[in-house]
Amino acid sequence: MVIIGCAGFPVPATRYFKEFLFVEVQETHLSMPGPGSIRRWRREAPPGFQFSVLGPREIGQESFRDGTVVENALASLSEVAKDLGATTAVFVSPPEFVNNRANKAAVKDFLTKAKASFEVVVWEAPTLWDPDVAQALAESAGTGVIAARDPLAHGVGGGPAGYYRLPGPAGHKSRYEDPAIERLAGLVQGAKHETATYVFTNVDMFADAKRLRKLVKA
Repeated sequence: MVIIGCAGFPVPATRYFKEFLFVEVQETHLSMPGPGSIRRWRREAPPGFQFSVLGPREIGQESFRDGTVVENALASLSEVAKDLGATTAVFVSPPEFVNNRANKAAVKDFLTKAKASFEVVVWEAPTLWDPDVAQALAESAGTGVIAARDPLAHGVGGGPAGYYRLPGPAGHKSRYEDPAIERLAGLVQGAKHETATYVFTNVDMFADAKRLRKLVKA
């Protein structure tokens, strides 16, 4: 199964729901969405629509280390996910999060704890980390824990499930040209996952996601 969508609603939700069956909710990164927004999304979303939720930024700011801040943030995210029917949570590391033994241990402990609240836990390491090292660390936290990666930069990974975030070829404000989307479509079609999710996070995410979906007929 191939799932394609965007990081947040780049167009009004009512329009977005007519095009896609998945969104990675971004509001949960800075502050939790209100109950009114959650009810509206659930009401307007078509049957079979899937939500994932982006973890609060303070979790990364605390370097994933256990404590009151991280515990409260995880509890708040779990409540919103429950109300949305979201079973996947995505946690993004800050760029300055270095690859060392202490940080690896903290991430593993956090991902293991988060797995108790979500069926699927996705962790995105900083761009300077080796994606295979990140994947091995995620897998060490248990079944259902995945390391996100940029497939155009690092290829596709293995395992029954994959979660791919596409930040733009030159950062958030850039768009993917047709050759890149065509190459991405080839990677999507060649991946061996049972389920793979592709999330565009760049400024032209809506158009880029539509072009990919058309090529892979997802």
